[in-house]
Amino acid sequence: MEDVKKYTERADILLEALPYIRRFYNKTIVIKYGGHAMVDNELKYNFARDVVMMKYVGFNPVVVHGGGPQIGAFLKKLGKESAFVQGMRVTDEETMDIVEMVLVGKVNKEIVGLINHHGGKAVGLSGKDGNLTRAEKYLLSTEKAKDAPSEIIDVGLVGKVTAINSDLILSLVKDGFIPVIAPTGVGPQGETYNINADLVAGAVAAAIQAEKLILLTDVEGVLDEKGMLVNTMNGETARKMIEQGVIKGGMFPKVKCCLKVLRGGVNKAHIVDGRLKHAILLEMFTDTGIGTEIVL
Repeated sequence: MEDVKKYTERADILLEALPYIRRFYNKTIVIKYGGHAMVDNELKYNFARDVVMMKYVGFNPVVVHGGGPQIGAFLKKLGKESAFVQGMRVTDEETMDIVEMVLVGKVNKEIVGLINHHGGKAVGLSGKDGNLTRAEKYLLSTEKAKDAPSEIIDVGLVGKVTAINSDLILSLVKDGFIPVIAPTGVGPQGETYNINADLVAGAVAAAIQAEKLILLTDVEGVLDEKGMLVNTMNGETARKMIEQGVIKGGMFPKVKCCLKVLRGGVNKAHIVDGRLKHAILLEMFTDTGIGTEIVL
């Protein structure tokens, strides 16, 4: 009888997931994979299994990954230091070669391998594959004193997305594959650009009209002025918190990215703590979810 009770409890747990499976069946979910979840071996293993589970219950996951720590570690081995301006890595041609090698040749293939090991059908893509991610140079600007023009800063081969080949992604999804996308892009002259992974994930989500964008990060989510987690916020609240300086630092570009994709037609965006085991499943299969949900 003890065994029957145990198995019945398992069946009940599975049935609790039914409304969420029905709600998101055949819907596309874009996941930005980064932070601690990419370097902790147990979390990497669990992330791959979670993505495969999503696919087998009828969701269509699309993964966009970062790789900043891995790039930094490799550059350090070569004795090459990176300079950062406003959080952007200054990327000369030599650094870009290393960035592309680490992101596309190492990190991307490791993620693809883990997903496939657990029974998924993952395909790794860079921005050059099928002209997936078109890009142009991203120029930063620094505000000067009043009445003085802002200073334009060239950080090298850092890019911003100009177009996404949505047909390529949707074709792979339709054929049962899980696209795993490295955040590089190709410029007008065939040059390669290093692009912030959040920006690529947002552009991909808007281009394919995803149901959700989930950004995995190394914090609980958006915190209010008292340091408490904000479970749900709309665009107006988010803009007020930005104006008041409550949303700042590394959270600022993530929230801006979420607001942009919502304006682009994505239904919901989530900022989730990727340090939690099964973070994306907790977000998908519970009413309250985890982290911060942002809607228009």
